[in-house]
Amino acid sequence: MILHFVVQVIFLLTGLVALLAAVFNWEWFFTTDNSSFLVKRLGRNGARWAYGIIGALFIATAIYFYCRIEVFK
Repeated sequence: MILHFVVQVIFLLTGLVALLAAVFNWEWFFTTDNSSFLVKRLGRNGARWAYGIIGALFIATAIYFYCRIEVFK
């Protein structure tokens, strides 16, 4: 059961970082090698939208599985 919570926290933190980076337009986030793929293809604003959506989906997934696991206790 602990492993489920660890995975949920990882999803939540990853989603928060992606969403906050999109909202606050963090320079360090969008100039890394990993995000340059989307920045080159979608432009800076498109990448911000994409990372915002991805972050929101990760947060929603963490919340969904938290609620789902609580039901089965």
